[in-house]
Amino acid sequence: MGKKRSGGGLSPTQQAAKFLGVSVLAGAVLAGIALPAAGALGLAAKGSVEGFDEIPANLKQPPLSQRTTILDNKGGTIATVYSRDRTVVPLTDISPYMQKALVAIEDSRFYEHGAVDMKGILRAINQNAQSGGVAQGASTLTQQYVKNVFMEEAGDDPTKLAQATQQTIGRKVRELKYAIQLEDKLGKKKILANYLNITYFGEQAYGVEAASQRYFSKPAKDLTVEESAMLAGIVQSPSRYDPVNDEAEATKRRNVVLQRMADVHDISQAEADQAKAKPLGLNVSKPQNGCITAVKGAGFFCDYVREVFLNDPVFGKTPEKRAKLWNRGGLQVRTTLDPQTQESVQASIKKHVYQTDKVATAATFVEPGTGKILGMGQSKPYGFGKNETQINYSVDQKMSGSNFGFPTGSTFKPFLAAAALEQGTPATKSYPAPYKMPYPRSVQTCGKPWVNDGGYTVENENESEKGPYALKEAMAKSINTYFVQMIGDTGICPVMDMADKLGVVQGNGDKLPQVPSIVLGAKGISPLTMASAYAAFANRGTYCTPVAIESITAPGDKSLPVPQSTCKRAMSEKTADNINTLLSGVIDSGTGQQAGLTDRANAGKTGTTDSRKNAWFVGYTPNLSGAVWVGSAQQNVEMQNIVIGGQYQDKVFGGQVPGPIWRDAMVGALSGKPSPAFHLVNIPDAKKDKNKDKGQGGGQGGGQGGDGQGGSTPWPNISIPPNLIGGGNGHGGKRH
Repeated sequence: MGKKRSGGGLSPTQQAAKFLGVSVLAGAVLAGIALPAAGALGLAAKGSVEGFDEIPANLKQPPLSQRTTILDNKGGTIATVYSRDRTVVPLTDISPYMQKALVAIEDSRFYEHGAVDMKGILRAINQNAQSGGVAQGASTLTQQYVKNVFMEEAGDDPTKLAQATQQTIGRKVRELKYAIQLEDKLGKKKILANYLNITYFGEQAYGVEAASQRYFSKPAKDLTVEESAMLAGIVQSPSRYDPVNDEAEATKRRNVVLQRMADVHDISQAEADQAKAKPLGLNVSKPQNGCITAVKGAGFFCDYVREVFLNDPVFGKTPEKRAKLWNRGGLQVRTTLDPQTQESVQASIKKHVYQTDKVATAATFVEPGTGKILGMGQSKPYGFGKNETQINYSVDQKMSGSNFGFPTGSTFKPFLAAAALEQGTPATKSYPAPYKMPYPRSVQTCGKPWVNDGGYTVENENESEKGPYALKEAMAKSINTYFVQMIGDTGICPVMDMADKLGVVQGNGDKLPQVPSIVLGAKGISPLTMASAYAAFANRGTYCTPVAIESITAPGDKSLPVPQSTCKRAMSEKTADNINTLLSGVIDSGTGQQAGLTDRANAGKTGTTDSRKNAWFVGYTPNLSGAVWVGSAQQNVEMQNIVIGGQYQDKVFGGQVPGPIWRDAMVGALSGKPSPAFHLVNIPDAKKDKNKDKGQGGGQGGGQGGDGQGGSTPWPNISIPPNLIGGGNGHGGKRH
């Protein structure tokens, strides 16, 4: 039986013998480490066999980090992201001039020697002995490749990188062993291809393809002789020979390479002289990296995709493994983003809210039944400059979201209505709903009842808003006192259960507090969460978790598993149909008239919070659901007497600013798309009190569409008792 092999076709003894021969010749130079005297020769040889045998048999060659391309659902590029800008190409896609130039200047005897160049080592010993210092090394191209592998494995870890590049005998021992193995295992052509793909060419370009694109805006297969010489010259010192910042120095270095190519007969002297006379001919392309380069305003969606990747265990059990996979790159990430929807969202945002406004808007649109995020944008662009931000206002804090979401106002009321209907409350339920009233004395929670021990009160937007009201009209007009009475009867626990089923949590990930004022939307929730929850109404009661990634292809056309949407029934179809009917009334003749679509079935709800710091519209059709928020990310702007999008606003209401943003985004997103209908039900109108609306001023909106009650001006829904929700100072306040 033959001796056990340790890699590269040579036994450990054969490799050690080969290495020892090299070491004795090399002395302290050790193929690249230069010391002033030759007295260390014995030290170099002594102990080398033991150290050599202890080195692992095979060099670990990590996959090269490359750029990742993020695509929309039609295959269009959204952005490219990378930790290292690199595109790996085969040797056949690299100009022969480039191959010859690199070999000529870095290792002209590359095809003649083995892993170690004996003549080069002797020459280095002689030069270093004469100079009394480090004048010349003798690393072969194969050894340089091994060193680059060590550096690639180290990544951006400064400690590991220092270990990978330290000038020690130990590192050179490892480098030599692996170089010997690779020469036997890969052969010259493969080693050259690997080197050209791994080495750094400056200006954030790793590998020859990225370098060719960076400096000349062309693929590496089209490089001319003078262009190839310039790139080959950079490798020795990317900072010193940087052609972008020092063209003269780079030109000198290029000409050195050209002369070397002539000296080794890769080109004629005439060709070299002709090439030397030419200018560098730079056609520089700036680095295009990261979500800041995203098209169609999709920078925040791009960032969300990255956060999904780094947070979802499907891409690795630990954060470190997920980060390593993302940073390695080379992925084709096909997302759910629909370019038509995204363009429409951004166009509507740009029309209605300016980048320079005191307030901002964020809008997110998802597909009912699949959870796919089709559009996501905001008025403050993705960036680092003035009136720009990298904070995604549409998502939760753990996904780089803002301020733990935003208070939602009355857009929360449909969740209570759905919970009440599921508990058997009729859709015709009426309450006295006066203009102003105290909160119920006691409201049942999932545990100990909530008690109104602070005398907390609630009121409607206008004194003219006083009951009795039935659910249909109360939803259309967003009557605060009605829904406070409803939660008093329903209890808080069913609402908590409904919120859980609809994926509704606070922007910081916490569950909602069990207090009755949640129905008035005092806690922060993200637009993505709201759009996804309302999509369950459009989907006849089935909620689907939001997803942003459709597929991922890794290098080698390997498909990676991706997160899947989970769809579960949150309410009965009957309940969902009732909610759809109620919210259609909001758009037909209630607070959301300015948001309504005229050519297809649609429904939605307005929301405005106390002091008008937040305004919302969340609405949907059977095939698209969207949430629009307007306000200050810092929650320090009261939207009264304010100019937004060039339009003066006396008081901002949910239907007045967010509503039109939603409408215009929907129109473009759904253009040419099917127009399905809701499964509406008949909810009888409450008997009208002839004296009820006498004396109402300001053209207040009336009841439901088709019932003859009319009205044109939408009214908001605010009046959340300050500090009523638990947290902060732990006590509530009374509103007068």
